[in-house]
Amino acid sequence: MRIPALKLPIKRGALLAIANWPVVVLQFIAEATFKILLAVPVVGGTFLVALALNQDVEDVLGDELDLRQSATGVAASLLEHPAALASFLAAIVVVVLGGSALMFMLKGGTLAVLVDAQRHAGPVERYPVRLALLRRAARTDVEVFLAGTRRLRRRFLRLGAFLLVVYTLSGGLYLAVVVAGYRAVGDDGFLVGWTVIAALCSGLLVAWVTLVNTTYLLVQVVMAARDLSVRAAAGEVLRLLRGDTVRMLGIFAVTAGLVGVATLASLVATAGLGLISFVPFVGLTVLPLQLVAWLLRGLVFQYLGLTSAGAYLSLYDPPIGSTATTRVGEVPA
Repeated sequence: MRIPALKLPIKRGALLAIANWPVVVLQFIAEATFKILLAVPVVGGTFLVALALNQDVEDVLGDELDLRQSATGVAASLLEHPAALASFLAAIVVVVLGGSALMFMLKGGTLAVLVDAQRHAGPVERYPVRLALLRRAARTDVEVFLAGTRRLRRRFLRLGAFLLVVYTLSGGLYLAVVVAGYRAVGDDGFLVGWTVIAALCSGLLVAWVTLVNTTYLLVQVVMAARDLSVRAAAGEVLRLLRGDTVRMLGIFAVTAGLVGVATLASLVATAGLGLISFVPFVGLTVLPLQLVAWLLRGLVFQYLGLTSAGAYLSLYDPPIGSTATTRVGEVPA
């Protein structure tokens, strides 16, 4: 039976990710910790801003609840208290930089484990899924993880710093365009014109961030696989894109589609739990169900991320004996 060339790397990435499930859990814990830490200054900053405003919410929002008047009132109130605003922004920056640095370094260990599994698993994607194959691909080890973290941390930190700069510039440009459109449409076309501009800019921003994140992941994979510098890894990524464009785009499309389906399922589940919360007595179960849904959502997204990393890795550093198409045979000993 002939196996499509695109199926092989995706299946391999999925098997490598599930076989090394501890690093999936570790990535989820790291991301969850980062979000919790980020919530601390945000919650504290909310009370700080409320104290700094020193006025009722109705006075800030305005009597007519006009969106433009409300935004102007809040912005003016914040600008009148630069010390409070600076403290709030400083707390956010400290948490973002510290949490991001931790996640960048942990990603080095995660990809080191994935590379080790890639090189020792053999052509597991060519055979029916068996527990023996998963055990063969399971290479999660503390020493491998820590060695990868130490080996890649400086380069991953430099690459991560560049990513944060790109995020900052992209967000600043997005806000500038939205504010410029907000001022250009005027009062008459505000509801329609500004909404269209904001939606268009948001769509472009999402597409741009997706492209940046994919490129970032590819550079990380190449650095972990070949121990290259950031610049050399970027060159290798360009070479890979030129040499295997179809399968690279195919993997991107499949993984992006899976992420989209998972996101849609998460939204539907959230809406369903919201309806259940209004049912007497049954609504008491919403909190544990929401916790379970949050755990599943986080683990699924981390698993999909490592699956895509494993798929790209199989194209860049293919296992011995792999081919674009092959026949399914017996499970190797």
